[in-house]
Amino acid sequence: MALATRTRQRGTDRKPSPQRTFWGSTVGKKAVMAVSGLLMLGYLVAHVMGNLKVFFGPREFNEYGHWLRTMGAPVLHEEWALWIVRVVLLAAVAAHAVSAYQLSRRDIKARPVAYAHKRRRASYATRTMRWGGVIIALFIVWHILDLTTLTVNENAQPGRPYENVVATFSTWYGNVVYITAMLAVGLHVRHGFWSAAQTLGAGSASRDRALKAVANSLALVLTAGFIAVPVAVMTGVVS
Repeated sequence: MALATRTRQRGTDRKPSPQRTFWGSTVGKKAVMAVSGLLMLGYLVAHVMGNLKVFFGPREFNEYGHWLRTMGAPVLHEEWALWIVRVVLLAAVAAHAVSAYQLSRRDIKARPVAYAHKRRRASYATRTMRWGGVIIALFIVWHILDLTTLTVNENAQPGRPYENVVATFSTWYGNVVYITAMLAVGLHVRHGFWSAAQTLGAGSASRDRALKAVANSLALVLTAGFIAVPVAVMTGVVS
């Protein structure tokens, strides 16, 4: 009996690992959220550059789609590099979402009673970060079903990404879903980039204006770049 008691005491006295301590802290969760957000931002920059190849015609865009499946060859087998990117991106999305949810719950528990007067200093992007995240998450599911698995794209042709993009943006609902999601992405990037910089220690009184300018520019360029594709299809520039 005494031996069992001492064993339990040793178990409870055991210190948590540094990784568990880091993840359990508010600072750790914010750092995970910042790093995962920057990974996704890097992907968005590369993705919009690839999307804009649609303006160079079907041959170049379809060749780009083929390159995505064969990049890394002959060292890597076909689609291996693409799946590595997908797994890393999925891990970043999961880490970002979980840390955001847990930070939100922690904030609510710390302040169970709402403020008597609403704070007006928070920007529109700040107030809509949570809903924006939900919209983006739902869009990711739609986007995969639309242009990756071709499940909801009625006129999809396997191996013909250019034609599939045109087919998607030839429908009113495809345009509404995509443009709404890209506006949410823009707001998310605008606030998220600046917040990530603060979390990772890049922010300061002298750099705040420059960081906000970079955040605004990134959000504007990404949003305009993504929305340019459905607008081009709607206006017949891409057909």
